[in-house]
Formats: sequence, C-alpha cells, structure tokens
Amino acid sequence: MEETFHVRESYLRTLERWQGAPLIKVLTGMRRVGKSVLLSQWKERLRQRHKVPTSQILFIERDSLEYAGMDSWQDLRDTVVPWLERTSGAKHLLIDEVQLIDGWEKVVNAVHKRGDVDIVLTGSNARLLATDLSTLLSGRWVGISILPFSYAEHLGIRGKTAHSPEEFQRWLRFGGLPVLHHMADDPQLYAQALEAIHSTVLLRDVIARHEIRNVALLEKIEKFYCDQIGNLVSAKRISDFFKSQHVKIGVDTVQTYLRHLEGACAYHHIQRYDLRGKRHLEFQDKIYATDTGLRNALLRRGTEDIGALLENVVFLELVRRGYEVSVGKIGDLEVDFVARREERTEYYQVSYLLSDPSTVEREFRSLAAIADNFPKTVLSMDEIDLSRDGIRHVHLPSWLLAG
Repeated sequence: MEETFHVRESYLRTLERWQGAPLIKVLTGMRRVGKSVLLSQWKERLRQRHKVPTSQILFIERDSLEYAGMDSWQDLRDTVVPWLERTSGAKHLLIDEVQLIDGWEKVVNAVHKRGDVDIVLTGSNARLLATDLSTLLSGRWVGISILPFSYAEHLGIRGKTAHSPEEFQRWLRFGGLPVLHHMADDPQLYAQALEAIHSTVLLRDVIARHEIRNVALLEKIEKFYCDQIGNLVSAKRISDFFKSQHVKIGVDTVQTYLRHLEGACAYHHIQRYDLRGKRHLEFQDKIYATDTGLRNALLRRGTEDIGALLENVVFLELVRRGYEVSVGKIGDLEVDFVARREERTEYYQVSYLLSDPSTVEREFRSLAAIADNFPKTVLSMDEIDLSRDGIRHVHLPSWLLAG
C-alpha cells in the first residue's frame, strides 16, 4: 500500500491546533519517517478542509526537481518575495528539509515578522534547527517531533483492526519506517532496505555534515550505544569499554559523536529523575532508538532482546502522546518511565512477562514505593490482569492501541 494513502491524522490535528498562532511550526525527525509526505498532506488539508486557495500556499520541496537548485538564502528569497507580492490574504509557507538551504533562517525570520504568513518547516537535524531558531526566534517557534509509524498505524496500513501477535512481532523487528510499506512483503528485502537507510542517515546527517574522518570508530560507537537500549549509559562508560578493547578514545570525543547521532534524530537519551529529591540526576542516562527496525538491522538481530525492544516502543509511544519522559529513581529502586504532561504525571514499569511471583514483586515494588497518587502502571505481554494495590497491570499491545 502506498504510504501517501495513509493520513497521519494525529500530526495533522496537532498542526490544526497550532494553525494561525504567531509561531513557526517545525516538524523534526529522522530521515525517512515521512515528514515530506506529512507536509504534503498538510497542504491538502489546508486546501480541502480549510478552503485555502492554492495561490495562498507556497510549498517548497527542497529535494524536488523544481527546487533542487535552491542552495542559498538568496535563492529562497527570490522565490518567496515575488509570491508574497502577488498574493493577498493569509498565506502559508511550507518548506521541506529547510536545513539544506544555507542561511534559510534569514528569510524565514523576515517572513515571520510580517505577521500574515503561517510557516511550517521540516528538518532532519534537530540540534541544528533548535540552535538556529533559538538564536533568531527565541520563544516564537514550536517543535513537533515526527516518529515512525506507531503500532496502531502499522496495523491500519496492514489492514488489521485488532492486535495480532504476528504483526506485533513484525513491527518490533522491522520498525515503523513508511518505506517498508512500499515493498513486497519479504523480510530479506526489509532487512536490506533498513541497512541502506541506516547508511544514508549516517552518511548524510552525521559523517558528511560534521566532516567525520574516523568513520569506523563512529560506527563502533553507534553499535555499542544502540546495544545499550534500556541500560544506564554514559560517555565515560563507552570510553572505558573501548579502552578495555585497546581502542583509545576520550570522553569528549565520545560525547561529540553521541551528540551528532542524536542530532540526526536517530536516538534519544533521557535523564534520570530522583523522585524523592525532586531533581534530575547528572551523568548516566538511558538511550532509546527512534526506530527499532534500524536498530535491529545495525546489530543484525531479530527480537531476541525483546525486553529492551518493548521498553523502547513504550518510550516512543509516550513521546507520541506528548509526554516529557524521565527515568525514575527512588532510593535503590528504578522506575522505567516518569511521564509528565501539563499537570499530570504517570509512572510505568515495562516487563516482557510476569512469569513468576518474584518477577511480579520486582516490577510492582518500585511503583509501590512512590508516595503520591498519580497513576501507576505495569505493562507486559501477559493477557491476564495482575493489577494490585492500586497499581494497574495492562497488556502492553492493548495499551499501545488505546492511545
């Protein structure tokens, strides 16, 4: 099924909520998550539902043949200014992969100051965009993180209306990148495609952009990094590991490489939060991949480490739902996720199976130690309800589909 047939309604609703606000909307996300298609869908939403005339929408696709030569802010200006001069009424400027245009922020800043243009941008380098926009437009832009297909989206595209163990395993193993739904249903093709996409992301958004010379070292760091999903990790720990393998690399170099990988939107690191001291803890954080399929392809794995994969997809789903996520620490115990949104806080533990009383005790103990009355949930693949002492137990795929 063509990916363009799948309307990413949740993101379109988010754009509708922000429509007309005096803020630049910035859709960020790793390459190949569907930002360009989403921006095209937004254009059609403006035309069809909001009745905006086509003449009042300027859609610049930097990767298209029409705009392939748009390399500088002067090129962007020479396209935008004539359109502004000949167009009356409220206008909509949509620019895809804006970071490919050198000095783009000068034009975007000037257009934004006019006050009659609603601006939506996409970009594949979160750190670059955030730095440029924060410098020029402090407080006048909002970021919207675009992620691969959720489990619910995956099922919908596959023509399923309810949880399917087979489809869940497929989604965990191969992830949610839209390109897979253009292809024949062949696991070998999926794996080859994911390896090719990983090379593109790494080459275009990390190696070339940052002029990295020691590519082999970067690849080794990334493999170690993404193998640590669900574990506490630090630049020093990575440096020490490589020293034990007789590879000398300083902590500063590791930190630089990790920033580049995260800047390409390929990974997320989240801080630990002391639930008693009410403060974020420095040093060791947790790492999660933007797409489990890319991570598995890099490590040449299936779903053997399913516990880590389940934790990863729960993290991504919380981000999709608009939560700010931390890892909780309460004394010597750990809470997998502390999720905050506005005035609401929720706590989550993630386990593959609650297979015996000791596992049940371990997973519930951390949540039971939290003194407040915010919702506390244990997620696992068990289909029987093991809720107790005010702590919910929920079947993890059902939770993913209930969002």
